[in-house]
Amino acid sequence: MNLASSGRRLSATALLVCLCDVAWSALAVPAIGGPEAAGDATDVTLVRTVDRQPGAARLWQPYIAQWGPRDLVVAFGAGIPGKTDMGDILSCVSTDEGKTWGEPVAIFDHRHRHGALQFAYANPVLYRPPGQDVLWCFAMRCPVSWTHSEDAQLAAAYSGDGGRSWVPVELTMHYSGPVIIVGGILRVQTDRGPRYLLPVHRNTLRNDPRGSRDQFVLESTSLLEWRLPGAPKEKAAAAGFIPQPAEEPVFLHEGQLAPGDKEGEVRMVMRTARYDREQVALDPPRAYSSLSRDGGRTWSAAAPEPDLHNTASKAFFGRTTDGTDVYVYNDGKARERLALRYKVRPPGGSWSPERTFFDAGVHNSYPTLLEYAPSRFYVVWDSGTEKTHRTGIRFGKLTVR
Repeated sequence: MNLASSGRRLSATALLVCLCDVAWSALAVPAIGGPEAAGDATDVTLVRTVDRQPGAARLWQPYIAQWGPRDLVVAFGAGIPGKTDMGDILSCVSTDEGKTWGEPVAIFDHRHRHGALQFAYANPVLYRPPGQDVLWCFAMRCPVSWTHSEDAQLAAAYSGDGGRSWVPVELTMHYSGPVIIVGGILRVQTDRGPRYLLPVHRNTLRNDPRGSRDQFVLESTSLLEWRLPGAPKEKAAAAGFIPQPAEEPVFLHEGQLAPGDKEGEVRMVMRTARYDREQVALDPPRAYSSLSRDGGRTWSAAAPEPDLHNTASKAFFGRTTDGTDVYVYNDGKARERLALRYKVRPPGGSWSPERTFFDAGVHNSYPTLLEYAPSRFYVVWDSGTEKTHRTGIRFGKLTVR
């Protein structure tokens, strides 16, 4: 623009607004992928970026819940500098179905002390029980002095106002070992009434040469009290655990639950890596799955899913109300985590060819989907730049056909 030749004088305020608009346009297009973004994701917006979060080293692992017809809540982690995967858990609220997002509020803040104790947090999982005006956030917590959260305990808070404020609660845990959570809660009907299943895994082998790497589920009737599946007095050692494949152990983790084909069935699809080297993908790189026919108490031996790519990165697995399976994942090499792809499998059918969910030449990972209408999903994931992972949280929509 040649301001001098325009024949008009701009006030200082008008000029500032003009320049700010130009600068914002230049920054905003690359931030959300711009016109170069490919894929089936629509209505893509940014929930939060790390430059707007003072003191945060990264933003990662978001989860989404619905509060009202157009009211959405997204929880995510804000990492402490120098830590692998620990920090605060924040939530942002949208009242216009994801077009704009409010300022974050803290669900869990590592600066708050619990007497002499101080914790850091990771991996939020949101859940709103059917028919209740309460939104739960489950997360992991561990001493803030640790460098990573692999040996964390389960923490929880609830909100009665759609994610605008949160009340922490102490859980009653009948399973006392460390847990790592990523996948969402599934409500199942059993012969003992409704139960809530939470997929968890442990990776005690990282710090303990006699530790283990196991995928399993915890069960609750109230969301306040958690145990391995089964009646309280049962001592079955295998209850809730996914058996390893017979031929060679695999690091099964970050499992995702969905209803099975028959009543009482639950299917889990898991991220995988080598059991002895947790950051190295299997060869060939495959997700594994397991099936429970008794509401999550016992499980079949984990088996590879030849059509489902996985290179040691979280993938989403779920089922639509009409019975179509959905799998959203990163293609490419381990730790690359660039484009997000997806596949669908209709009832009784086979997995579709690979489709692109979002590809903008930047890093993307850890998708979570929420079905808000038949075959229509809200989606959140952590995203970055061409060179840097996890500099922002994105929101979008996906229609499965």
